[in-house]
Amino acid sequence: MRLFVAEVDLTDPHIHIRVAPGGPDPDGPGKWQTTLMQPTKIATREHFDLVVNGDFFAARGLKDAEGTNSKFTSEIWALVEGPAVTDGAAWSSCNSNRPCLVVHKDKKVDIEMLVHAEADDWEVLAGNVMLVKNGLPVPHRGRTRNPRTAVGVDSKGEKLVILVVDGRKPGVSVGMSYTEMTAEMLRLGCRDALNLDGGGSSVMAVRDPATSKMRILNTPSDGHERAVANTLGISVDSAPNR
Repeated sequence: MRLFVAEVDLTDPHIHIRVAPGGPDPDGPGKWQTTLMQPTKIATREHFDLVVNGDFFAARGLKDAEGTNSKFTSEIWALVEGPAVTDGAAWSSCNSNRPCLVVHKDKKVDIEMLVHAEADDWEVLAGNVMLVKNGLPVPHRGRTRNPRTAVGVDSKGEKLVILVVDGRKPGVSVGMSYTEMTAEMLRLGCRDALNLDGGGSSVMAVRDPATSKMRILNTPSDGHERAVANTLGISVDSAPNR
């Protein structure tokens, strides 16, 4: 297993969490919400110091595929599957409850089940399943190991945990099942945790202080960074060369 963990101090006023879509809305009030963009390009645009992939998404004219069969490239019209809010503006909702990382207007961070954003929600990023709830593991039957991305919050609401696991690389990292991800998020001290998009989408990149450019830490299973519909970004006021 090869894991990459970021722990974010939610009590530090210099740290900011933001959910960012890919490119612009391609059809206004139509079905599609955004266009696909690589997370490092989103991070450069938004001045993030750390970025990971976000929610599951659909792309116009494409079926999900991995590795060399993946066709998820920039500028393809897309929509996320769950609720999404950026800077207090809701731009996606859904028809059934989905687990969401929520940053409230007072900067308090929670994991909640949502169909659509509430008035107090400033940033919202959805996933597909809960891994940990109220400090207890959420049971899952599936044993398939894949590259995965997850986020969690500790019992005091003072620490955000971000985990990316490489996979589909025999001899290097085979990935994790939901049950294994749950165990790891519990080990990292999460009271609540949810699973984000994974597979070829899983990526963690940080800003290199020497060059100010984004550097990918893990090895995306497509063989390159996949364009996605939204991201979770962390920025730090005191970052070098800001």
